[in-house]
Amino acid sequence: MIKIVGKMKVAADKVDAFKDAAAEIVAKSRAEEGNVSYSLNQSIDDPQTLAFIEVWKDQEAISIHNASEHFTRILPILGGMCEGAPEITLYTEVAF
Repeated sequence: MIKIVGKMKVAADKVDAFKDAAAEIVAKSRAEEGNVSYSLNQSIDDPQTLAFIEVWKDQEAISIHNASEHFTRILPILGGMCEGAPEITLYTEVAF
């Protein structure tokens, strides 16, 4: 499995609009075959910092997601509400 954290700093006056626009991408991404988990999270310390935390079955599932209609349509809208570029980090779980 691959975990993705997409952290974004949203303009103060756009936080509610960002969350509203993100609702569709969260719902549709959760319905994708290779998705294990997909959520939008808001920082407790800084309400302008929001992060998508995603878990995908494999890289193929991520590639399909990144090419999906909802992702390619909504992501530019969300990006337009942000201050600066998002921080996207991919992780694999450490097995013990």
